[in-house]
Amino acid sequence: MKLDVNALGTFYRMAREGAGLAAGRLTHMLGVETKVGVTKLNFMRGQEIRRDFEDSTEKVGVRVKLTGGIEGYSVVVFERENALRIVETLLAEAGPDADVDADVDELDGFDEMTESAATEVGHIMNSGFIDGWADVLETVIDVSTPEFVEGQTAEPFFGDIDEAPADDDLALLFQSQIETVGTEVGFSHYLFPKRESMSKLLEQLRTSEGIEYDKLDGFDRMAERGAEEVAKTATTLTGIDTSVDIRRLNFVSLEAIPEQVANEKLVGVAFEFDGMPSGYLLFLFDEESAHEIVDAMVPMEVDEDGFGEMGTSAIKELGNIMASGFLDGWANVLDTTIDHSTPEFIHDIGAAAVDPVIIQLGENQDFAFVFDTVVMADGREFDCEVYAIPDESDLERALNNLDVDRIEETPTTAEFQEVDNT
Repeated sequence: MKLDVNALGTFYRMAREGAGLAAGRLTHMLGVETKVGVTKLNFMRGQEIRRDFEDSTEKVGVRVKLTGGIEGYSVVVFERENALRIVETLLAEAGPDADVDADVDELDGFDEMTESAATEVGHIMNSGFIDGWADVLETVIDVSTPEFVEGQTAEPFFGDIDEAPADDDLALLFQSQIETVGTEVGFSHYLFPKRESMSKLLEQLRTSEGIEYDKLDGFDRMAERGAEEVAKTATTLTGIDTSVDIRRLNFVSLEAIPEQVANEKLVGVAFEFDGMPSGYLLFLFDEESAHEIVDAMVPMEVDEDGFGEMGTSAIKELGNIMASGFLDGWANVLDTTIDHSTPEFIHDIGAAAVDPVIIQLGENQDFAFVFDTVVMADGREFDCEVYAIPDESDLERALNNLDVDRIEETPTTAEFQEVDNT
């Protein structure tokens, strides 16, 4: 099974189109304004999908089986409380003839009527997504009778679906979110396609030689190896016991990246890298985490905001180590050379922190691979967004030359100099 950026771009447009149709239908059904949230193509291992579900919150979902242009399963998942809010709104819209007290505080479970209402909402959402995909693909996709599902783990939602990935398998998933404006009601959407169906679609959509799917799996594992090196060197550099966990590889539109960045003060470091592949690398921390890094690396009084000359230098040095951990590992596995620029310090609010990189990239490409990364430092978890954005044609050539057996055999060799904190 091979894929390329054009095929992934088509899938991304399918996801956006479907989310737009689903949002419009939710607006029509509930009489409330909606908006499309984040849309991503996720390359996720089965264990990470299951971890997303197992957060101790009750969930309900509606799933349908697909045949025709796409084969597999489409699943809409709500947090239970959000599903009850939607049912409350829907039954209230039905008026007094509904013969129900539609107070979400009173609805502590799903009876026949409320389960039917939730299933109707989920089915209309599924149909919106699927109709959007069919429009983009100019094909017909048939949908089965909707099935209502509830539970606290992933098992009831897709444990019996053959298309769902095993713990160590890398799966391509559509994930979209729609929110009702002014409320906390939202939901996530998953597509579990049959491998044969996906392979056929990819063959139709590719416009280049493409990348073997197992090579992309190798790319994900390369990043994991780089993350291990980042953790080791960051621990040595800062004195803070650090681990780095890459949860998933996302394929997103460049235009969507600023929308996904938290609207808060961020601190980061940007690099341009050159070789095979070339591209850009960006690390973004929340401001509180950056302060802790500076405190650990600079054991003396610093400027009030923590990012004067010494603070900036500390963040840039850590970013430099992280970049080396990623890129040296890639270069070793690919048996190539990748050089990176000197670090550029970033301290700005939300989208403004990533706009300069996005503008430069947007001249030559429309999409990017983004690693969703969590850094654990001294027992405290905080997000570190890693935007690894390789040149599309370079990445395709590099991965086609990748020997996946080298990934586990080849050591990462990031070089760095310790900071003297005495």
